Amino acid sequence: MRSTNGFEDLLRDLAPQVLGALVRRYGQFDAAEDAVQEALVAASQRWPKDGVPADPRAWLSTVASRRLVDEWRSESARRRREENVATLEAPARQSDAPAEDDTLTLLFMCCHPSLSAPSQLALTLRAVGGLTTAEIANAFLVPEATMAQRISRAKQSIRAAGLRFDPPPESERAERLRVVMQVLYLIFNEGYTTSGGPELQRGDLTAEAIRLTRMLHRLVPGEAEVAGLLALMLLIDARRDARTDEDGMIVPLAEQRRDLWDRKQIDEGVALLSRTLGTAPLGPYQVQAAIAAVHDEAATAEETDWPQILALYEVLERVSPGPMVTLNRAVALAMVHGPRAGLALLGTLDSDDRMAHTHRLEAVRAHLLEIAGDVAAARESYLSAARMTASVPEQRYLALRAARLS
Repeated sequence: MRSTNGFEDLLRDLAPQVLGALVRRYGQFDAAEDAVQEALVAASQRWPKDGVPADPRAWLSTVASRRLVDEWRSESARRRREENVATLEAPARQSDAPAEDDTLTLLFMCCHPSLSAPSQLALTLRAVGGLTTAEIANAFLVPEATMAQRISRAKQSIRAAGLRFDPPPESERAERLRVVMQVLYLIFNEGYTTSGGPELQRGDLTAEAIRLTRMLHRLVPGEAEVAGLLALMLLIDARRDARTDEDGMIVPLAEQRRDLWDRKQIDEGVALLSRTLGTAPLGPYQVQAAIAAVHDEAATAEETDWPQILALYEVLERVSPGPMVTLNRAVALAMVHGPRAGLALLGTLDSDDRMAHTHRLEAVRAHLLEIAGDVAAARESYLSAARMTASVPEQRYLALRAARLS
């Protein structure tokens, strides 16, 4: 699916539409998804040579339907589906597809609460994003065979649960949409700061998360939290080029060259947030986007409005409490009231089991101890944090901070 010929975005935009039409017509999400993947591969091979068809969606639907029918006509499948063969004679035509876009229904299915979080991530990227199994495996640093098994199990789970390709009832819609947003945010976070490996960030993964969130925003333009999530991604991703130096070393936010920040993305994110705030009850993505906007609108680190950021974190802790919110609030508290105040708040997280498997608590503690002048304790916390992360760039950064305090 990776291509330099300009077809990639078109194929990925069409992938969920074609899959939705096939699932709606034939049922059996798993078989339809495999057929669409084969059609996407065929298109990526043929369109660069033959040109894009006049109706690319109908072309993909026809090829995918034929692959689906061929599979179902195989000897083993015929015994299971003899009664259905007559209904599968004609390939899909554009007129066979429903007028509405099924992408939102597809997102709800891929992010169904009955699936595990890793399955939701993988299935969303494959079925809605149009990524190949190899691309998803590469993004999450696992063998392709492992990712293939994960996707296969997810599709089997959908089939075993008998999930219908229908929008969720109105009583479940808000919760299901929340899960969809969470999955998209997890994809973005994994791309922005990879959980392991030699690279700090995966631009392809953050770009895909933003693309899918744009798609979701178009489908539900009245959902303020979806707009907030898109604004948040844009405002954070705008700093991407300034996060590492020419040697690949991490550059902390306060030391980044702000002329490298993407002002177009910042302006878009701020405008989106400005249109959204006040139109609906405040949600966590809107608050986080507001925090990111305060950072991005400061001309220098010294001009950052930390009291406003602290106030926003206090709002976020009321709206969506959690240890990571408290961790970030401790940094803001330290910038407003001094490092010892921040360290005292960090101490409340020491007994929180949810922080036991992340290096971020020790990394923040080290930073605040360094500001407080407790060099020895800061050094130990930096080294402890370095041992806890699987990210090579973060290991290097934290070890270097410790070495500078020796």
